[in-house]
Amino acid sequence: MKLVRFGSAGAERPGLALADGSIADISSVVPDIAGAALSPESLKKIAAADATQLPKAPGGTRLGACVAGVGKFIAIGLNYADHAAETGAKIPAEPIVFMKATSCIVGPNDTVLKPRGSLKMDWEVELGVVIGSTTRYVSEADAPKHIAGYCVINDLSERHFQLERGGQWDKGKGCDTFGPLGPWLVTSDEVGDPANLSMWLDVNGVRRQNGSTRTMIFKPAFLVSYLSQFMSLHPGDVITTGTPPGVGMGIKPDPIFLNVGDVMELGIEKLGNQRQVVAAA
Repeated sequence: MKLVRFGSAGAERPGLALADGSIADISSVVPDIAGAALSPESLKKIAAADATQLPKAPGGTRLGACVAGVGKFIAIGLNYADHAAETGAKIPAEPIVFMKATSCIVGPNDTVLKPRGSLKMDWEVELGVVIGSTTRYVSEADAPKHIAGYCVINDLSERHFQLERGGQWDKGKGCDTFGPLGPWLVTSDEVGDPANLSMWLDVNGVRRQNGSTRTMIFKPAFLVSYLSQFMSLHPGDVITTGTPPGVGMGIKPDPIFLNVGDVMELGIEKLGNQRQVVAAA
């Protein structure tokens, strides 16, 4: 299934993206794409609904973030071998973990804001993992049972804030609008192997990232297991799992960063596409 949230910001309704491109309003089935609605039992209930009998979203309606009520937005750094190489970083022995503020989450096609004082705003197409059931000390073998599905994330970053302003990475990762999610939350059964998906990102029509989740160092099931040793994961928590090469700061000889008016288009195989325009904060 491809689960969506549609409508104006702050008033989104849960939906199911259908094969003909329309969206069925499933608010009579679940209150939102959030929390308990992501449990295996709830996903079965949604799948059993007769979408042909449900009202449809208006054509051209805005899509919100594909998950609501995110409790934790956890990010993994330097998780692609080829991206680590382009940045000159050593491949980490264990996952690099940091947090993105949940207040940065926006819809997949919403405007993104260049923060005040920003010098080095960058892009990162990433695979998002959405937790479907409470997860504590889970094994890697059992971890997939706790994953509701996957989505596209643009892990926007301000490199000057992140790397040159002292402290940890978080200050360059959680700026407002730095977490577009969606368009869809695609359930695990429809994705297949999440470690074998092509992914791409264009800036102003120029292909900047062209990679695959195959070059991930730590795969989604391992990451869920690993994180569950340090913190409980809850339904609706989101893990963004790292980016392939082609980020702005890795361009040689001169890095390229985002400016007001720039347009990003990005996508992941089976998970849909995003489009964002950069505006001033």
